[in-house]
Amino acid sequence: MNLETLRKIAPERLQQQPVLAVLLALGSNYQAEYYLSRVREDLQELGKVQLSTAFKNPDFTATVETSKPDYTNQCVYLNLNSVMTLQQLQQSFESFESDCHRCRQTPPTAIRQVTMDIDILLIKLAYIDEWIVMANRYPFKAHESAGIMELAAGSGVDF
Repeated sequence: MNLETLRKIAPERLQQQPVLAVLLALGSNYQAEYYLSRVREDLQELGKVQLSTAFKNPDFTATVETSKPDYTNQCVYLNLNSVMTLQQLQQSFESFESDCHRCRQTPPTAIRQVTMDIDILLIKLAYIDEWIVMANRYPFKAHESAGIMELAAGSGVDF
């Protein structure tokens, strides 16, 4: 599998497109075990879920002067029970983040506590047999690439 050869399309161009499956990146730097578990349950309501290993990573925006809590990151392959548009999926994921008390508005000097962040990395549309990379997420971070490769090897899904 070579992620570099997949088409990269801006999410804005795909909003109304019917989606069969997605590959997600989950992240939390605050009570991660609790919030990751909660979101995994929510995702199972939408379809069949396969999980990568959960990786603990330092916040890449941390500096020597400003330490920040580590993130727990995990990739999820979600094969939807029924077709949804990308826009509907994004709204569902924003709702899941909200249910986890995700707060996007923090003072610039505050250290952000992120209860849950859900990013769509790859989508499979209903009418073409190929995966599409969300251009705004590429290139992938090291833990995202590792999670994708693990899921591809363990699930038989060809990304």
